[in-house]
Amino acid sequence: MTVLYGDQFDSPCGQISIVFDELDRLYHLDFPDQGDRQQKLLAKRFGVVELKQARSDVIRSALKAYFDGKYGALRKLSCVQGGTDFQRQVWDKLCEIPTGETWSYRQLALEIGNEKAVRAVARANALNPLSIIYPCHRVIGSDGSLTGYAGGLSRKEWLLRHEGAILAAL
Repeated sequence: MTVLYGDQFDSPCGQISIVFDELDRLYHLDFPDQGDRQQKLLAKRFGVVELKQARSDVIRSALKAYFDGKYGALRKLSCVQGGTDFQRQVWDKLCEIPTGETWSYRQLALEIGNEKAVRAVARANALNPLSIIYPCHRVIGSDGSLTGYAGGLSRKEWLLRHEGAILAAL
């Protein structure tokens, strides 16, 4: 059995749920209003998980700084991604999308060097356990539409507006 710690708190884009270890390494960031996604992904990753309630001031502080417009604060967090080699490659590449910009799933596939992997890239994006930290919200449809975000499309739009992405083309 894996023992981890969980915390929930309000943010400008709704309630956030985080899962971390005793060293404040972040394993999961999600939105509790989106159902049992967090529990399913943790179970797939770890099997049986004992989640103890605790507070991480380190993670909360970095997220508060992000919501206050200090976008680089998230890069200072220690994160444990999990996932396959391919998923980690996609998630790492998400961090190269500049704040205030968006890429299409096709562009993301090209950036990892596999233009035929658009659907696999979209699936990896959907399974990202560290929303906001690995900014999957910056990925949009090739036609410029907001598509597929585990936190909900209204939250995706909020995050893109917060970061100053140009939404007129969306």
